[in-house]
Amino acid sequence: MNFSEGMRKEADKYFALLREKATEEQLAKIETVHDELYQTFALSDFAGRFLSMRPEILCRIIDSGELESGDRTASYATELDALLNGITDDNVLKRKLRLFRNEKLSVIAWRQLNNKSDLAEEFRHLSELAEQIIIKTMDCLYGRCCQVFGTPYSYDGVQQRMLVIGMGKLGGRELNFSSDIDLIFCYPHRGETRGARRSIDNQVFFTRLGQQLIQILDQQTVDGIVYRVDMRLRPFGDSGPLISSFAALEDYYLKHGRSWERYAMVKGRVLGEETPESLELDSMLKPFVYRRYLDFGAVESLRKMKAMIEAEVRRRQLTDNFKLGAGGIREIEFIAQVFQLMRGGRMVSLQERHLLTVLENLKHGNCITPEVYDCLMPCYVFLRRTENILQEINDEQTQTLPSSPLNQERLAKAMGFETFEEFYAHINSIMETVHKEFALLISDPESETVEEDPVFSDLWLLNLNREEIKEIVVNQFRDQSQIDHLADEIKLFKDECANKPIGPKGRAILNRLIPYLFRSFANMKHGAATTFSRVSKLLLTICLRTTYMQLLQENPQACDQLLKLCSGSELITAQLTEHPVLLDELLMPNSLYKPTSPDDYSHDLHEFLMRVESSDLEHQMESLRQFKQIQLLRICAADLVGALPLMKVSDYLTFLAQAILDEVVNLTWNQLVAKYGLPYNAHKHGDKGICVIAYGKMGGIELSYGSDLDLVFLCDSDLEKETDHPEHPISDRMFYGRFAQRLMHLFSTRLSSGVLYEVDARLRPEGEAGPLICSISGYESYLNNKAWTWELQALVRARAVLGPDRLVSRFNEIRNGVLRKSRDVEKLREEVVSMRTKMRSSLIRGPKEAFDTKQGEGGMADIEFMAQYLILANAPTSPDLVLWSDNVRIFEECARLGFITEEESQCLINAYLDIRAMYHHHSLLGISRVYDGHKLDEQREAVKKLWRRIMLKEE
Repeated sequence: MNFSEGMRKEADKYFALLREKATEEQLAKIETVHDELYQTFALSDFAGRFLSMRPEILCRIIDSGELESGDRTASYATELDALLNGITDDNVLKRKLRLFRNEKLSVIAWRQLNNKSDLAEEFRHLSELAEQIIIKTMDCLYGRCCQVFGTPYSYDGVQQRMLVIGMGKLGGRELNFSSDIDLIFCYPHRGETRGARRSIDNQVFFTRLGQQLIQILDQQTVDGIVYRVDMRLRPFGDSGPLISSFAALEDYYLKHGRSWERYAMVKGRVLGEETPESLELDSMLKPFVYRRYLDFGAVESLRKMKAMIEAEVRRRQLTDNFKLGAGGIREIEFIAQVFQLMRGGRMVSLQERHLLTVLENLKHGNCITPEVYDCLMPCYVFLRRTENILQEINDEQTQTLPSSPLNQERLAKAMGFETFEEFYAHINSIMETVHKEFALLISDPESETVEEDPVFSDLWLLNLNREEIKEIVVNQFRDQSQIDHLADEIKLFKDECANKPIGPKGRAILNRLIPYLFRSFANMKHGAATTFSRVSKLLLTICLRTTYMQLLQENPQACDQLLKLCSGSELITAQLTEHPVLLDELLMPNSLYKPTSPDDYSHDLHEFLMRVESSDLEHQMESLRQFKQIQLLRICAADLVGALPLMKVSDYLTFLAQAILDEVVNLTWNQLVAKYGLPYNAHKHGDKGICVIAYGKMGGIELSYGSDLDLVFLCDSDLEKETDHPEHPISDRMFYGRFAQRLMHLFSTRLSSGVLYEVDARLRPEGEAGPLICSISGYESYLNNKAWTWELQALVRARAVLGPDRLVSRFNEIRNGVLRKSRDVEKLREEVVSMRTKMRSSLIRGPKEAFDTKQGEGGMADIEFMAQYLILANAPTSPDLVLWSDNVRIFEECARLGFITEEESQCLINAYLDIRAMYHHHSLLGISRVYDGHKLDEQREAVKKLWRRIMLKEE
């Protein structure tokens, strides 16, 4: 490094002092590190003052090898134990702690100023040093207090210890070089001391212990301080008690906790080794910090905090502050923590205290793009290295760029720049980059929220009658097709909102949001009344939940996506209204209209559930439902804009259900095995011994929106053994029966996020009279000896969707063998036609002149029955027919084998797809499957003609 004249002068000064103090032997040892020591003295007055006056400490550092070691944290605890052992005098304790702290900080500064460490190492050592000093000092003082006041116990006889919550950078294990330490003191339970002549209350004992700890660490002596201790983050701040019991803490955060305290508690961490008490405290505080729902109110709270900080910067005329200024460290912290507070309840990976890790997890969780991560991470590292190096100059807590030329030169050189001007230009460029990213997430309300329009503000805010509303609609709305209906809907919406107990904050949000929405409705060319009717129902559902209203008010693009989706689909509107948590998806249009690949469902679902504690069953069930709803919304959105053809929509829906089924099976299995042990069959074969068969639309890979899952559960035939639980074994038969019951329960239980899927298991042998799970040998026997024709028809659509290969293969053998059995074709035809007639008469909907796309003559059910009949009638002579469970490939195979012509096959396929598309479209719109137009007349007539030829033998 090229040193300036001023830097050389400082280094020479400290070397001169060192030579005066050191012996010849010490100087010889010091000479071995001359160049590194010279650079350290040139860049740091703190290291120069401390080491030049204490050559014995410098030589000890050299001998210890610490200057060459990147991980010295393990030694801190053992060195402190030896250092503090037997100390009874406070002045001795203070001096030893200060010398220890300065010695270790000198090593940290030396390594950084000589480019021998990275930021991660600095964070690790600075944080661990502070943590061990706090814990070991507290332990020392605790023992002394116990000798004087007795040992504290709870009323039920459990010894009590004080817990120290490290807040801020200490809690996040990212302490800076000259940082204050923010602490909160607490203890588990009320009680009193034992073993002294006079007992005192635990609260009094721990208050005295806390006061002593603060005084030992914080008091200025000739040797300086250990750490400045800030206790203002405790409940009620300076006016509150110094220490609180767990119960008092819980009560405070439940009743009085404020937004900024949630923000602060994101980094809160109990210092020291993990104990049952620390785990209890962490579990108690977590619900206060992390909400299970998406908390969009966090954006507004952090914006207000940011505004207060900016006002303080202006008030104190802080210039060149790279922590609090625009684009500084605090803005990167806010970017990370707004996601933590918003999504941390659903994404366990964000319940992390270390910001470097949080940024990585935000990238992996798709909260920020890799490009944003690649932008923020190096910026944060640069700013934090700048902070540490600046503080290493004089051991000062500062984040303001120096004004003295000497310290400007020192900072620039240590950061790798030739001049301060080059460094200054670079850090300004970094801060501009950070501020741009920050502004995209948290900007001033005036610059980011929806724009107001006086006309539509009047429409919302003024007390207008129906005719006055209609006049504005006539003059302002492009779509004039349903003026009277729209005016009525707006009047009704305004009246209902007026009668709801919406607080001042909610009213303020509505007063900005609704006029913006009115203007958007006014610009719609058609469908304004229908869309308003749909959206108003959603708004009435969420108007009392300000976090969702804020999402829309602060993100105009989310409003635009909402109107686009609701105008096109009643189904999507219903989804969003029933599950407002899905509004979060509107913020990410790229993923909204590009659903997850079916190949990735299992992986993404597993990642989604990794955010949930494995012991929290209810949260797991909610998360399964939320995952399904998110994926379903994306499929619907892509379907709506034509990004997915019909067959692909069914594929996506089917394989989504399969991925969820697989996860529910695993969840159910793990619960039962934990309770009853492993079944003998599973232990014998090394798998679960379960095979799940999908019938109907899922079996045919033709699932629709809102479809039930028709499932049959099969297990190994030998169920005479029992589970291997040492205390509570049950028979394998009982285990598998409970498995099926439990799985059905997990699917069908209605939680706040609805049911997962409606599961219909009535297609199992003996129907509702039979057991929920059937042995595979019993299943085979039933199909061969007792099955009705309609059950054989259903078997055509059956497909093994989950299970070990041996059971899947066995099922396929049974299915194929049953379908290939010879049968009386005439009798078969009569029974199929008879069943179709009965089904139509009981299930058809709508008036005679309309077309029930599912059950009407020439509809989907007729086509499906023809496919099933063709399989059952011809499989005995053409075994390959049974290989498919979906209608399209069944007809293609029938044409290939000559049972119907190519023209007939294509006619049935086209008709089936066209009618399904209409059925599908009606599902998206949320309207009946009954169609009263003539668009499908040609397809319907073609199907009826083929039904007469194939099923009725009419030529």
